[in-house]
Amino acid sequence: MATWNEFESAAPEMAAAGRTLLYQFGLGLGYLATVRRDGGPRVHPICPILCDGRLYGLIAPSPKQSDLIRDGRYALHTFPVPDRDDEFYLTGRAAVRDDGELTERVRAAFVALGGTSSGDERLFELGIEHALLARYKKRGEPNNWPPVYTKWHAPTGRTPRS
Repeated sequence: MATWNEFESAAPEMAAAGRTLLYQFGLGLGYLATVRRDGGPRVHPICPILCDGRLYGLIAPSPKQSDLIRDGRYALHTFPVPDRDDEFYLTGRAAVRDDGELTERVRAAFVALGGTSSGDERLFELGIEHALLARYKKRGEPNNWPPVYTKWHAPTGRTPRS
């Protein structure tokens, strides 16, 4: 797996497009898919946070927090764009980061963008294994299928450095 910074270094244009899609509404927004105890998928809205070259989620006590603690696999998909169907998608593993100073730094970055915090969230770092970017023409334009796909895979055998 890779950190956001490692992904960005390896695929800068794709990472820039992904960042734009994640932050298109000012605050990071996406859908987080986790794995339920019975193996089924669960989807939740989330505000992903890019801070210090890493991708995080501040997650309140909830089924998604329990899912990630039990089985760290996740998928993150951006919200739709108003005039086209561009999409950005990441998969990987989430890891709890029980570091109070780091949690406060990530929370401050989130609040600076307009986010709110209840203070009871747990910090998860989202390690990146795969990324997919799909680019479309504006809705209504001819020949809008298939989209132009860009894919990226982290080097195998790697885990993000703490």
